[in-house]
Amino acid sequence: MNRHNFLGHLALAVTIILVAAFAGQLRRWERHRGATIRENRDVARTLDTRTEPVSVRREPEVLVRFRAGTSEATIKELTAQRNDNVEDEIESVRGLVAIDDLDDADPQAVADEYSQMRDVVEYAEPNFEINLEPAEGKFSNEGARLSEGASPNDPMFDEQWSLVNTGQRGGTAKADINAVAAWGKTTGSEDIVVAVLDSGVDYRHPDLAQNMWHRPDNVDEYYDAEIGMVDDQYGYDATLDSGDPMDDNGHGTHCAGIIGADGDNGIGIAGINWRVKIMPLKFISRTGSGTTKDAIEAINYVINRKEAGVNVRIISASWGSTQKSKALEDVIRKAGEAGILFVAASGNSSADADRSPHYPASFELPNVISVAALDRNDQLASFSNYGAKRVHIAAPGAEILSTWLNGDFREASGTSMATPEVSGVAALVLASEPKLSMEDLRARLLKSVDKLPALSGKVSTGGRLNAARALGLE
Repeated sequence: MNRHNFLGHLALAVTIILVAAFAGQLRRWERHRGATIRENRDVARTLDTRTEPVSVRREPEVLVRFRAGTSEATIKELTAQRNDNVEDEIESVRGLVAIDDLDDADPQAVADEYSQMRDVVEYAEPNFEINLEPAEGKFSNEGARLSEGASPNDPMFDEQWSLVNTGQRGGTAKADINAVAAWGKTTGSEDIVVAVLDSGVDYRHPDLAQNMWHRPDNVDEYYDAEIGMVDDQYGYDATLDSGDPMDDNGHGTHCAGIIGADGDNGIGIAGINWRVKIMPLKFISRTGSGTTKDAIEAINYVINRKEAGVNVRIISASWGSTQKSKALEDVIRKAGEAGILFVAASGNSSADADRSPHYPASFELPNVISVAALDRNDQLASFSNYGAKRVHIAAPGAEILSTWLNGDFREASGTSMATPEVSGVAALVLASEPKLSMEDLRARLLKSVDKLPALSGKVSTGGRLNAARALGLE
């Protein structure tokens, strides 16, 4: 090959390489541009439904409670020495802070390091992840009205066996919470606020909108020293430090409908309370996961709103973990001191909670009620946890029809469904006796059960929730 031919081939090869490289870079630019457009569109869609801008927030690795008397300056000095940052102070529990380790070290290692400071630290623990337990479910949009009388005109009411069990779909007649008899005394009150601590609530759902809580004009917006001012018109989203707890998972919306779907409105179903105010709290994400810290922050919000004059009397918590969190226990205790009942799901592991505790339901606190699930034949549901000491009461929790996202309705099963049955009856009792204390309300619910052979040795009361008896009608 002569020199001219060699140079020609070399030039051609270089040209091909440059063209290929440019084409590859062009494809990368296009992919990046497409991803950016998709991201921008996703953010735009999110901003359309939220009152505050979306921000990316680092999750703190540990929760530390400093001993009484430890100054804020000391806390800041200790954390700064370790390249840590106090992400949030939990106002309702003195000395409790969430700490972000800026070196992204192992959370347990960071917690262990703080735990060794026994002169100033009471306890330290990782910020545990919490996941919703899977529940069986299916969609249902058909139903015919039951007989006249006290029954509401909601078209799917005959499918709500937990409220009135006529033996439908292989059930046992009267294996229900005796709701119709209870409604002879009250169908609820808009003066009672129930906080649903979950994945948020679809507050635009046509069968829920009437009963959603909105911050009253005479109550100031929520303020947190680290977060700032939050326009909590609809409730609180601890995952984004936002005032818009719109549900994008469905679980919280389902629980809310059991408590307070608008009754006798000719739409869908009836809640245990035809009238009530549901305060949505979001700490569970779209994927069904959350953190201890976000749950704590949401409970802290409820305590703040109670102190601001909101008549929130009940927190309904249909979630849990086998990880015991002292920080979570402390804030639930503070809720109890504020007069707030905490109703929690016992868990869906078919386990004995006396041996394998499930938290927060297993916290032995005077304001906690742990709930097991029953099927439509008054039998303990196959998935339900139980415990002669740590689980207190059972309620219907299998094939429960309730509200779902986008105006829909769905059947689901789990102790998650049994928990709002108890929360709903608690609200019904308060509608009738608004001055009843938290302690007396809890005692009333537990003492008014229907004793069942299937629950002997399985829950501490040995019985199923009875709304009418809780209202003093039997």
